[in-house]
Parts: sequence; C-alpha cells; structure tokens
Amino acid sequence: MMKGAILVISGPSGAGKSSLINEMLKRCDDVYFSISTTTREMREGEKEGREYHFISKEQFEKEIEEGEFLEWAKVHDNYYGTSLKPVKKALQEGKLVVFDIDVQGQKIVKRKFSNILTSVFLTTPSLSVLKERLSKRATDSKEIIQNRIKNALLEIEEIKNYDFLIINDDFQKALKELLCAAKVARLKTSLVDLENFIQTWKEG
Repeated sequence: MMKGAILVISGPSGAGKSSLINEMLKRCDDVYFSISTTTREMREGEKEGREYHFISKEQFEKEIEEGEFLEWAKVHDNYYGTSLKPVKKALQEGKLVVFDIDVQGQKIVKRKFSNILTSVFLTTPSLSVLKERLSKRATDSKEIIQNRIKNALLEIEEIKNYDFLIINDDFQKALKELLCAAKVARLKTSLVDLENFIQTWKEG
C-alpha cells in the first residue's frame, strides 16, 4: 500500500505555477517534487536536474518503449514526461509527491493513482491577463506565445476534471490556497488503511 499522497498542479504557461510551487515547497515538510524529463532546449538560467532533466528525442522515445514513464505527453512539438521509479519510492516513504504537469498528464496520473490524488488547476483571472504576463516574461518568441495561448484555451476547458481551482490574482492568497490543497491531499480517507482503523477503533 502506498503511504504517501499525490498533488497534481496544472494550468497554462504564464499563470505563475513555478513561483507558487517553489514557495509552497519551502513551507511543506516531507515533500518530493517530481522533476519532469523533456526534449526541449534548455533555456538561459536553467540547470540540468533542477527545472527539468534534459534528454534527446531518441532517448525519450526509447524510455517510452521501455515503460519508464508514469506519464508523458507531446506539447509544442517537445516531449515531457515523469519517471516512475522515484515517484513510487517517495510514495512508499509516505511523502507528498507534487507534480507540475499539463492536463494530458493529469488524466494519466488520475487513472493510475486516483485513490491518492488531489488535483489543482491554477490560472490567471482572464485570458487577457495571461497574454500580458506571457508578453512581459520576454523569454519566448511571438510564435511560441501564440502556441501557449492556443494551448491555454484548450486547457481551460479541463477545469471540471480537477478538485480545486486557484486563481492567481493575488500571489499570497493563491499561495495560502495551494498550501490548503496540500494539507487536504494528506487528509484524504483513502490514504488510510480503513479496515485496520475500524478494527482498532472497535477494540480501543
């Protein structure tokens, strides 16, 4: 039986997921943040094993065939995926495993770990705010920004498949809500050996 829990956080690029997750991780104990593997180019300021594990397309496809990924998806012509082994290890150790993955990945994780999964969709107050944030970030070309906006319009339709919606209009408020979701993830009754608890309760 898995002793830990899973918290999936999804949302459009530019919604502030990374900043909020980084702050959440500083305030939570016994957490394993799942670092994705990707075939996209490393951006300026990024480091191997911190933001992502960067590998070639050929290596990624080889690992797909070998069943090494919990979930994987192709987004903006690049592969992104989550290695299965460290996730299982963290769950056995009773940790809260945090994922920053897209809506395609969330569906796969939900199918495999539905009884220990809590999911959060994090977004901006509106599409216009998202466009503004993506433009101000100045890390992507106009073409990539357009792709991200197109993707966001599809992702927003998936909100109904998540447990919680967090609107990142006020950073501190959004952070408090994310910390609450992390606590809820640990409290789900499905994480407890219920039959054992009921028997112990009757005997106590």
